[in-house]
Amino acid sequence: MKIHKVTFILLIIGGLNWGLEALGYGIGNYVPSGLAMTVYVLVGLSALYEIFNHKKLCRNCAPQGGM
Repeated sequence: MKIHKVTFILLIIGGLNWGLEALGYGIGNYVPSGLAMTVYVLVGLSALYEIFNHKKLCRNCAPQGGM
């Protein structure tokens, strides 16, 4: 599932950004606001995708332990 990998990577980027925001170095400080907003929207959509599809896509969460 290629989209699962893409959403996972975007969620990692979002998580790292939140960590950097706590230190005052978030992505929004270094890229144009339009690009930052696009990244924020993609991370949010990725989170929604994972919320609704994670259980059936994850090996550890799937009923028989497999994809």
